[in-house]
Amino acid sequence: MDTGMIIIGERLNSTNKAARTAIESRNASFVHDMARKQADAGAMYIDLNAGMFVEDEPERLEWLTRTAQEAVDVPLSLDSPNAGALERALKVVRTKPIINSITLERERYDSVLPLVLEYGTGVIALCMDDNGMPETTEERVAIADRLISGLTAKGVDISDIFIDPMVRPIGTGSHYGTVVLETIRRVRSEFPEVHITCGLSNISFGLPARKVINQAFMIAAMTCGLDCAILDPLDRKLMAFIYATEALLGKDDFCVNYLTKYREGLIDLQ
Repeated sequence: MDTGMIIIGERLNSTNKAARTAIESRNASFVHDMARKQADAGAMYIDLNAGMFVEDEPERLEWLTRTAQEAVDVPLSLDSPNAGALERALKVVRTKPIINSITLERERYDSVLPLVLEYGTGVIALCMDDNGMPETTEERVAIADRLISGLTAKGVDISDIFIDPMVRPIGTGSHYGTVVLETIRRVRSEFPEVHITCGLSNISFGLPARKVINQAFMIAAMTCGLDCAILDPLDRKLMAFIYATEALLGKDDFCVNYLTKYREGLIDLQ
């Protein structure tokens, strides 16, 4: 039994300097290597983002999709608000992907939803609308409710929806951690069949020793009901904490997965 957490590997994102350089120079060997490393480390999806290349994002994302698939068989998370870029990638994708992402912003919703329906993808749905990023738990849960209702009414299976409560840096607002955790708890309670995900490292932006914050936040969020995260699977300590938390939450029968990972040398924090 593997961990119940759905791990989306974040390392092939054009906001990452090394990834951006590789995408710019069409360095296929870098993309192959990083895709393999993430899959080997436990990523169940590989997130692909070419958004820093505004002028030719569709072409870049298509290239990135083709190239990553040359190295790994794990499905992809196609990370763009640009419907044109998403469609170029979707036309060459081999395994059912996740579209990352849709929001309740009218223009984005209307351009991305047809692709979700046409290609039968999973979809990450951000708790955000035309008023911007909501401040309170109540606002976020209300947006999640509308997203889930709207998507399922169009025929999207609830198990293909990944609600993202929108993690904001605690360095810019001390309440942002608790707002997200409470949103996760409420969404999990009200919509038990939906997935809940987040961009984990957003929580620590601007702070020193970011990995420590990320690791602590992951444990807290899993306890509230998070079952998916976009993260760095090459952070061995973070991955070890995920396996341990699954066991503690009763999601790893008789700690079989934890023991397996330990025997594989993946849980050794010395």
